Amino acid sequence: MKKKINAIRRALMKSLTKNIGKSQQKGQSNKDINIKRVLISRPNHRLGNLLLLTPLVQEIENIFPNSKIDLFVKGGVTPAIYKNYKNIDKIIQLPKRPFSNILKYIKGWFSLRWNNYDLVINATQGSSSGRLSVLFTKSDYKFFGEDVVALESEYDDYHHIAKNTIYNLRSYLSDFGIKNENKDIPFLDLKLDQNEIENGKQKLSELVKNEKKTICLFTNATGDKCYSESWWNDFYEKLEATFPDYNIIELLPVENISKLNFKIPTFYSKDIRKMGGFLANTAVFIAADNGVMHLASASGTPTVGLFSITDEKIYKPYNRNSFSINTNNFDNNKVIELIKTSLSL
Repeated sequence: MKKKINAIRRALMKSLTKNIGKSQQKGQSNKDINIKRVLISRPNHRLGNLLLLTPLVQEIENIFPNSKIDLFVKGGVTPAIYKNYKNIDKIIQLPKRPFSNILKYIKGWFSLRWNNYDLVINATQGSSSGRLSVLFTKSDYKFFGEDVVALESEYDDYHHIAKNTIYNLRSYLSDFGIKNENKDIPFLDLKLDQNEIENGKQKLSELVKNEKKTICLFTNATGDKCYSESWWNDFYEKLEATFPDYNIIELLPVENISKLNFKIPTFYSKDIRKMGGFLANTAVFIAADNGVMHLASASGTPTVGLFSITDEKIYKPYNRNSFSINTNNFDNNKVIELIKTSLSL
């Protein structure tokens, strides 16, 4: 029932907001643009979606290195993600459940009117609340995130959720003569510091007690994205047989559950930066499509995303040596072979 209500709510909001806003600008050239204050709107609380925002933040830092960036988000995880982003100024956090703290929710929305911005960006075109928030702000330049049809044929990764807005924003800014000379889209990046990485290395060493490289599994996911215990057990047995010279461990979710019934060494933490520092020291991370998959990618770890329900073109990991596999097309033997070949393990 809850899923049905949420689906109806999202469909209604999308219908009501689909025609809201068209990217606005005042001025005709880059001489007129002095971008010092930027707001990026992504009013969502999910770990994966907030990590998928990091490439856009980096893009703004690259184009406007002296700018201050505010984030309009939900939930409490954002400060941890952006701890080491120097250009981040304010994080406007709506409560995860609006009706549990209605005053804070209203205050968050009204704070958009209290601040003046030079550029406001809706980070995801499909977000109804994102479009509303951009409309609500005071800014000379409002970017609602419209798709640019001509770019679809130019970039084969145009529809990836972390890249789509960047491609569209580049097109928008190019009308004013503003271009990012670096054509590469930034990777997801948690910006771990050396202490966090060293602490993660120590935790991993305490767990495996050897110098072998480590493969890390994450067996949880939400809803239909989650693979069964039988799938994971079969996969693990094949993985163990194929990679006898590697440690194989499991990172546990916040619920502290395991589809492998805790039969291999496990690491548990609720601190995403400690998790990231730990993952940064592993050789490869394997998981279904979920927020922790993006956390591994943002930690710089070669990440294999397993997809069976969601669209890998939109959500797949894409940092160095990372890739996705549609398990509807391959059995576990083939999945293992793809991992072995692609990562040269």
